[in-house]
Amino acid sequence: MCGRYRLSRRKELIEEYFATASEEDEWSPRFNIAPTQPVPVIRQNPEEPIRELSLMRWGLIPSWAKDPSVSASMINARSETASTKPAFRDALESRRCLIPADGFYEWVRAGKTKQPYCFEINDGELFAFAGLWDRWKNPSGEWVKTCTILTTTPNAVTSAVHDRMPVMLDPDSYDLWLDPGMQNVAAVSDLLKPSDARAMRCYPISTRINYVANDDEECSRPVELAQNRLFA
Repeated sequence: MCGRYRLSRRKELIEEYFATASEEDEWSPRFNIAPTQPVPVIRQNPEEPIRELSLMRWGLIPSWAKDPSVSASMINARSETASTKPAFRDALESRRCLIPADGFYEWVRAGKTKQPYCFEINDGELFAFAGLWDRWKNPSGEWVKTCTILTTTPNAVTSAVHDRMPVMLDPDSYDLWLDPGMQNVAAVSDLLKPSDARAMRCYPISTRINYVANDDEECSRPVELAQNRLFA
């Protein structure tokens, strides 16, 4: 799964890297992004080939949901079953998005505690999770836009920590994934594969990441352990 991640670049750098036009939403570097918080999401304009960056709440609320609390269990969607799940199947067909990041976190149990690890591509380069989005109308009649991160089986780097990993799309796949006219679910599902382990690294970090209120560079800074808990 993916329950915390990092996006430590300024908005201007994100826009440049992903070639997006921007709406009014602002973004400051974040090191400890948690579910239910607003996160940058990239979609393609359905009327012209322009990528747009905006903020959505992390944790999908399907348009038909009666209670927004369902979002707590929908921060991730399994890529293998998304096409058959009522909460995700329509979004997989026509409401796909990119969720920019430059790192994500997982935990390994070590005795009575859990040791957090940070995962990166090419020493912290920007990448994009494969995401889905939806809109839900609240009791006040306002539209709330939400998103979820797709997950897949782990690669050699992530399998030592968890039995799932987020889908990090190959940049060559961005256009196909975002294209709202591409409604061939089988074709887009073929993009949802584990990342190349050779481009990834993971390292232990401080337990500061455990607390949502902590959101600074120290959260993802490498620390030394008394022993290698991944392979001890």
